[in-house]
Amino acid sequence: MKLFEKLIKTNGPPAVILIRLLVGAIFLSEGVQKFLFTAEVGVGRFAKIGIPSPEIMAPFVGVVEAACGSLLLLGLFTRLATIPLIITMLVAILSTKIPILVGHGLWGFSLRILPYYGFWGMAHEIRTDWSLLLGSIFLFIVGAGKWSLDAYFASKRGG
Repeated sequence: MKLFEKLIKTNGPPAVILIRLLVGAIFLSEGVQKFLFTAEVGVGRFAKIGIPSPEIMAPFVGVVEAACGSLLLLGLFTRLATIPLIITMLVAILSTKIPILVGHGLWGFSLRILPYYGFWGMAHEIRTDWSLLLGSIFLFIVGAGKWSLDAYFASKRGG
């Protein structure tokens, strides 16, 4: 089996579309917002939390989130699209949630002001990141599911 066929092959049930819609729509929305609200979630936010070269990284992450989120919504190259999204979520957790857990800035990443820190503060703040990370890992493992362009193209290739 060729690499392309392995990437688009999916045995996932039609219900996988629900996870694709959830994860894809959030990433698409967040990616677009990095350009619409640069001070709050784009360059300004990246600078505030200590991401190096925020003027380059924020637009880069915005494009990656919007493009890969769109691919998830379509169910096209789903496994490939999840790889940068998994990396994005790991960086988000490291740069914003781990400082909350330890209660101070860490490795150059700053701590934002919250009502409480430690495990419970981090548990509250990480809920969306954790859901997106696990949803992306799920899609990487099972693929796009039966109702996807990946499944359509796999069936056309005899898969």
